[in-house]
Amino acid sequence: MRLLLDTHALLWWFADDPALPRQAEALIGDPSNTVLVSAASAWEICTKVRIGKLPTGQVLCNDFGDYLERFHFTPLPISVEHGRLAGRLPGLHKDPFDRMLAAQAIVEGVPLVTNDLAFAGFGIYAIW
Repeated sequence: MRLLLDTHALLWWFADDPALPRQAEALIGDPSNTVLVSAASAWEICTKVRIGKLPTGQVLCNDFGDYLERFHFTPLPISVEHGRLAGRLPGLHKDPFDRMLAAQAIVEGVPLVTNDLAFAGFGIYAIW
């Protein structure tokens, strides 16, 4: 199974946070699954570090690629098709990171591991 991680799910995985549900943890940790991590998550984490909203994320921001390799996660670049759809998605939700993740889930045909109810308005399949 291929699945895409929302940024908070990624952060909770890296931090071994108990807020990550067992079902999500099992799917992420299953070596038979391909876990995709969007370039949008790197962008979001480093932006939040820069503006002071995620002071504990500095090491992750600096070594993002190393973290992905360590956990055998697959980077998902942002394509023109992803960008076009993210800009066209309906709804009032304006967060550019969430819009990109939703567009990538739709274009790639993968579920998004998230507990963010805002994604429901985009019509994607979410796992939590």
